[in-house]
Amino acid sequence: MTDSGAGGANDPFDGNDGIVAGPAHAETPESIADDVRHDIQLGQVQDDVAHVLQERFEDAGIDARPEEVDDLAEEIERDASS
Repeated sequence: MTDSGAGGANDPFDGNDGIVAGPAHAETPESIADDVRHDIQLGQVQDDVAHVLQERFEDAGIDARPEEVDDLAEEIERDASS
């Protein structure tokens, strides 16, 4: 049985509401590192890994010390090359 859309503001089928996505995926340093690692394996990262990480952290609103970013970049490079 399908909904005809007569239910008002809370009716997902009434055609008047925009499609609302669920809560945004919260980026974590680990998820960003996994994404960068994957992108390296696909050959999509040509820049310095630390620079790429720093940019992605900034985009996600994550504040990380440069030393932490450098250490993580080295770890990612080791993992991606093995």
